[in-house]
Amino acid sequence: MAAKRKPKKRKPAIDELVEVMARLRGPGGCPWDREQDHKSIRFHAVEEVYELIDAIEAEDDHEMLEECGDLLLQVVFHCQLAKERKAFDFEKAARTITDKLIRRHPHVFGDSDADNVDAVWAQWEKIKREEKQGTKHERPSVLDGIPRHLPSLQRTEKLVKKARKNKLADKPLAKPAKQRYTKATLARELFALAEYAQRKGWQPEALLRAETNRQEKVLRKKETRLAK
Repeated sequence: MAAKRKPKKRKPAIDELVEVMARLRGPGGCPWDREQDHKSIRFHAVEEVYELIDAIEAEDDHEMLEECGDLLLQVVFHCQLAKERKAFDFEKAARTITDKLIRRHPHVFGDSDADNVDAVWAQWEKIKREEKQGTKHERPSVLDGIPRHLPSLQRTEKLVKKARKNKLADKPLAKPAKQRYTKATLARELFALAEYAQRKGWQPEALLRAETNRQEKVLRKKETRLAK
């Protein structure tokens, strides 16, 4: 009787994934994968993030597992594209984020004594500014760093949060239709406004984005005045 073969030991999962992606992009690989570039797949990552959010809200571990894998694939795909351009690879991307986490958590890996969320946030922002100072990625304004492609409501929320944390918006930036809202009444008001805009043929996403951009300009001017 022939001896049973031992199952072949697989490589670490991330190494195997990186190699599979390289093969898909290489000679004899997949025609679709080979014709992609960073820009052609840039919104795929956004879609995968939203699918992961759906799985989290559904508390579905099976879907979360699959969507985490799909999101990881987007990272590996971009790293493979970058490697082909001799820009960076997955190893460098992983090392960069590991080093950043250690550097920006001195209260865990160093001797800082930040012991609450506000102190941690302030410390993180201070370290980030120092890291980028004097480089082409320097962020002279406290309002810098908010992604332009965020959905407009989320971008508005981040802008207001940064403005308040940095004392640029001690008072409301805009007057609400009512003085008081509950979560339910505010939700209905948001829905009603979106519905009204649609009936008028307006795009609420574009309208809010334009207003947020206007408010950002006002806040930046205020920041400049206060810095003098």
